[in-house]
Amino acid sequence: MARGARFLLVLALLAALLAVVLQLYRLRKPRLWTVEELSPYNGTNEGLPILLAILGSVFDVTKGRSHYGPGGGYHHFTGRDASRAFVSGNFTGNGLTDSLQGLSSSEVNSIVDWRKFYFERYIFAGKLIGRYYDSQGNPTKYLKGVEMKAKRGAQLLEKQKSDEAKIPGCNSKWSQQEGGEVWCDTGYPRLVRRPGDIALTGQVSQRCACFQENELDKAGLVVYEGCDYLSKSCKVN
Repeated sequence: MARGARFLLVLALLAALLAVVLQLYRLRKPRLWTVEELSPYNGTNEGLPILLAILGSVFDVTKGRSHYGPGGGYHHFTGRDASRAFVSGNFTGNGLTDSLQGLSSSEVNSIVDWRKFYFERYIFAGKLIGRYYDSQGNPTKYLKGVEMKAKRGAQLLEKQKSDEAKIPGCNSKWSQQEGGEVWCDTGYPRLVRRPGDIALTGQVSQRCACFQENELDKAGLVVYEGCDYLSKSCKVN
């Protein structure tokens, strides 16, 4: 190859390298993104970083390519804001959305925790214009409402933990051969509603707790089916 041709080839390679460096620099500097601009950064083009958005915050997750690239378990999240799917597990078209409508405060709080995870582990690459940030990069009313709901969910969860810590839970075990069993070292096992779950998850659930004999007449306590009133252990299905 002639010297002049080699020189031109070197210049072309340097120009291409400079273009990549400049692109990476721009990505390292947080910026505003549109949905259309974010879409190509989904890991299918190895020449581009991999980006995802959660609650409108955009992160560079390229270092986790094995997880976020094609075939990876988190590939569904890339090139878009699929905040809802972080708790719903619905990776179909309708599930890959940034709308949190209908989610409980507990679920919204979990998504906010996921956002915290990305701030701690990955590079913040900017904000996505749309539901959570306006064209100037300011938080929308929707984002403020989401964060308030998440804060309320965290407070309810802490209150529930504090309340339940006052009444010890049952011991439990399960095996395929013998089924399940709950028992109390001190007290008697009873099913009791978890009132905080209504606000946290929108559903009513129960837990097994140990009550003393003088507490067994409290309203709302349920004896396990087939279990004696003063039995310290009960078989469960």
